Amino acid sequence: MTSLLVPGLMMLVGLLGIVVPVLPGLFLVWLATALWAFEHPSHTAWVYCGVAALVYAAGLVAQYVLPGRRLKDAGVGTGTMLLAVVLAIVGFFVIPVVGAFIGFVLGVFAAESGRHRNRAAAWTGTKHALRAVALSTGIELAAGFVIVLVWLLGIWQLGIAR
Repeated sequence: MTSLLVPGLMMLVGLLGIVVPVLPGLFLVWLATALWAFEHPSHTAWVYCGVAALVYAAGLVAQYVLPGRRLKDAGVGTGTMLLAVVLAIVGFFVIPVVGAFIGFVLGVFAAESGRHRNRAAAWTGTKHALRAVALSTGIELAAGFVIVLVWLLGIWQLGIAR
C-alpha cells in the first residue's frame, strides 16, 4: 500500500498544479503513473502507463489547439496573448497569488485597446481570452482526471490495493 502513496500524492500535487499553474501539473500526473509502473513491473502496468501517456499527449494537443482556434475565430491575435503572458509572469512576482491573473487580464485588455481603440471591443477580446484560458485549464484537468482513473483501473486489475 505504501507503493501507492507516492504516486497518489504526486497525482494530487499534479492536479493542484493544473488549477494553480505553478507546477507542470499534467506531466506530474502522468509521471506518477510511470513511477507506479516502474514499481509494479508487469505487462499490464505498462499497458496502463501507455494508455495514460496517450491521454497525456491528447490533453496537451487539445489544450493548445482548441482554445487557440477559438481565439483566432474571435479575432484575438498572437501578439495580444504574448503580451498577456508576459504581464501575467510579471504580475505573478509583483502581486503574490493573484498577480498572474491580474497581469493576464491587463495584458489582454491593453493589447486589445491598442489594437481596436475601443474599450468595448477590448473588453470583448479580454472575455474571449479568459474563456480560452478556462477551456485550456478544463481540458488539462479532464485529462488529469482520466489519467488518475486509468491508474486506479490498473491498480484494481492488478489487485494491488487488496
